Amino acid sequence: MTSKKLIRPGEKLPLKLTADERTLVLDQVNCLDDEYMEAVRGAAPGQPVMLSLDELDDFGGYISAEANHTTNKKLQKKLDAIFQQIQDLLDTHTDEEPPKTVKIEDARKAKVLSDQTVQIAEWAAKALIAAEQLGIKNKWLEHFCLAPAQREVLLLVPGVSKVIKSKLLIKESSFTVAEVASMAMALAEDLPDGGPQKQVAVLFLAKYLIDQLQDGIVGKAKPKTPKAKTSKAKASAGTLYQFKIALVGSEPPIWRRIQVIDCTLDKFHEHIQTAMGWTNSHLHQFTINKHVYADPMLMEENFDEMEYLDSTTNRLGDILPKNGKRFSFAYEYDFGDGWDHEILFEGSPKLEPGKKYPLCLEGERACPPEDVGGIGGFYEYLQALADPKHEQHEQFMEWCGPFDPDEFDPGKATKAMKKGLPDWRSEM
Repeated sequence: MTSKKLIRPGEKLPLKLTADERTLVLDQVNCLDDEYMEAVRGAAPGQPVMLSLDELDDFGGYISAEANHTTNKKLQKKLDAIFQQIQDLLDTHTDEEPPKTVKIEDARKAKVLSDQTVQIAEWAAKALIAAEQLGIKNKWLEHFCLAPAQREVLLLVPGVSKVIKSKLLIKESSFTVAEVASMAMALAEDLPDGGPQKQVAVLFLAKYLIDQLQDGIVGKAKPKTPKAKTSKAKASAGTLYQFKIALVGSEPPIWRRIQVIDCTLDKFHEHIQTAMGWTNSHLHQFTINKHVYADPMLMEENFDEMEYLDSTTNRLGDILPKNGKRFSFAYEYDFGDGWDHEILFEGSPKLEPGKKYPLCLEGERACPPEDVGGIGGFYEYLQALADPKHEQHEQFMEWCGPFDPDEFDPGKATKAMKKGLPDWRSEM
């Protein structure tokens, strides 16, 4: 493998763009940051655009996002060529010192431990996904118990939270599915540390936790009443729709008003995530006219059992009223925290020449942090942040830092909508 050239942190590298490529970047890449537009415009004709490695990585993200979302094959090819130039610079340069060499035997041991760490983390993640599908993520794990020796091991693991450690000290404590999965994750992180005896103890305990999670989750899946599938009307390509999205239970309301071109419910999920400020870290589903729509790749074997309809093939135009009448439906994100959204269809305005969609027209207040514990946990979190004397104030500040619940910028939301989410399917 070719070694990378070491450069100083912040040192600029030359990105050679033709005049046509510069014009393409300035005219076709949506929501490009002003600093990059100035860098492209400011470079003299025939001279390269000078960017640091961090800037190249960020700039490449804009180019890649536009290439992934455009339907124009010629434009996509040109954007791919620019992205490849950026990638070549990133692949051949580094501003980080090379790691110190290690003995071959140490490297082998490190790889084995790394593989085991990944396997434990993957087991825990799969258990959490299954629990989210069943809505039992924050419910007690039935028939779960820990021996005194197991509790002692967990009390010494740095990644186990203070809340869980306090419960470990109480003999009869019960633990939720999420808490047991969290313990398994912490054990995975701690595995590479310590001597052989400790590593064996951690491995056995991690396997026990995973087995308990799997035993506790199996059998919880109960098929729902079969749902009659409705015939789909052909959607009109290029139709513009307007929606108001409101987070149920938020007071004062957290909401967004967006405009999107007709798309699949899966793509609409992406627009909701980016407009609201979520990170697409959990499962989701739509409930429309008593039918539930979800992604078959995420729901896997439960998709048919639960009689879901496919959100990756059904389009907005298939389910919205053809007469443009106002119509509401539900979107749920994170089955554990249970973030319910009311989606109000407000009509089909005319496309405006020169405007690029999707758009976030307006909205109010910041999106809650992920994994804060649902709407109730969110307001407890805000209360603790506002009171420096609150017993959880420092804990929440360390977890998430300062948070302004009133902050919202529709321009930034529009930029996020146009950039879209990473294409996780291509990484599977």
